Amino acid sequence: MPLVEVTLTEGRGPEKIRSLISALTEAVVATDVAPKDNVRVIVREIPREHFAAGDVTIAERQGRNNP
Repeated sequence: MPLVEVTLTEGRGPEKIRSLISALTEAVVATDVAPKDNVRVIVREIPREHFAAGDVTIAERQGRNNP
């Protein structure tokens, strides 16, 4: 039973998350890894202040680009 885990920053609507889940499920099925009913998908959304690269959070990075 494959488990696909995705971590994203918050801010996407439920329709976009639902579409992502469907696309990931279909990708697993298309590669013959497992049948659709056996695919599990977990989407984690975290605040932009809790996600950083190079010691700069996404919120800080976005703040620089939006004076």
